[in-house]
Amino acid sequence: MTAEKRPPPGNRLDEVADAAVRAFRMLPAMPQEVPPRRRAEARRPARRITTDPDTVERDLIKLVLTLVELLRQLMERQALHRVDAGDLTEEQEERLGATLMILHSRMIELCARYDLSMEDLNLDLGPLGTLLPPSE
Repeated sequence: MTAEKRPPPGNRLDEVADAAVRAFRMLPAMPQEVPPRRRAEARRPARRITTDPDTVERDLIKLVLTLVELLRQLMERQALHRVDAGDLTEEQEERLGATLMILHSRMIELCARYDLSMEDLNLDLGPLGTLLPPSE
């Protein structure tokens, strides 16, 4: 392994850029370089958005709700980190928890309105797996 020149400590943007460069070096450049899937994974059909003039509104809503659900889960994880770190007062924790619960219930209502389930929002990204972590 060769020694890489690292930026001086304290410059956070250089550290992030350096980490991104290292991460991209690890990604396969060509599809044939992607390792083959296990047999069980290879057989399951991809769950991708299909476009059809008759279902375009539902497909668009599915994509938008998928992005909103991804952001909701990211906010929820960030909130848990802040609670664990003790950054919030008890009142802020209660308010944040209530807000996240309301957002989750609204997501379920919107999914029901467009005849979608929360599982429908978990898009298959091919060799990368699914967009969202498995449901608990």
